[in-house]
Amino acid sequence: MNADPEHPKKAKVIPLKGSKCPICKKPATLEMRPFCSKRCADLDLGRWLDGDYRLPTNEAPGDAEAGMEDDD
Repeated sequence: MNADPEHPKKAKVIPLKGSKCPICKKPATLEMRPFCSKRCADLDLGRWLDGDYRLPTNEAPGDAEAGMEDDD
C-alpha cells in the first residue's frame, strides 16, 4: 500500500456482470450501483427532483388531503 499523500487512493471500479446503467447503458459499478458513475446517479436524482418520474393520475392536487380530513 502506498501511504504517500501525493498519490491519493483511487476507488476501484468493478463492473457488475449483466447490469447496465439506466442512464447511459454502460456497465454498472459496485460502488454506484445501479449506475456507472456519480454523474449518472446525479442525473437520475435531478430527474426525480424535477418530477420526471411521476405517475399521471386523474386526481386534482388537493384531492388526497381532502379525503384524509373526512375520517374524523
